[in-house]
Amino acid sequence: QAQLAESGGGLVQPGGSLKLTCAASRQTDRNSRMGWFRQAPGKERELVAAISQSAPYIYYTNLGKGRFTISRDYARNTVYLQMTSLKPEDTAVYYCAADGAPFWPVTETTGYRYWGQGTQVTVSS
Repeated sequence: QAQLAESGGGLVQPGGSLKLTCAASRQTDRNSRMGWFRQAPGKERELVAAISQSAPYIYYTNLGKGRFTISRDYARNTVYLQMTSLKPEDTAVYYCAADGAPFWPVTETTGYRYWGQGTQVTVSS
């Protein structure tokens, strides 16, 4: 059973930055397509960014393009999401996902097998 532990969320003022961390405990996640999603109240869960298992290839949706950076540390089996220039509309629960389907990019929630519990990001003055 994969375990994904997100951390780094919190309250930040507009224009601020946060770095989210997703620590994976399953060794095979080192070779797993992984993604960061977010879900705002009353909305569906949406992909922010995805990272492939090697190269790595990176994909951003419009939610994250230009302001967010996804990266991974294979040695630590960890994926990060650096978020800058945060806006109130970025307020959501952010989820890490692993074991993405064998195509690229994996953009749908159904394309990932394992999920973390989520970390709350609130952007407010």
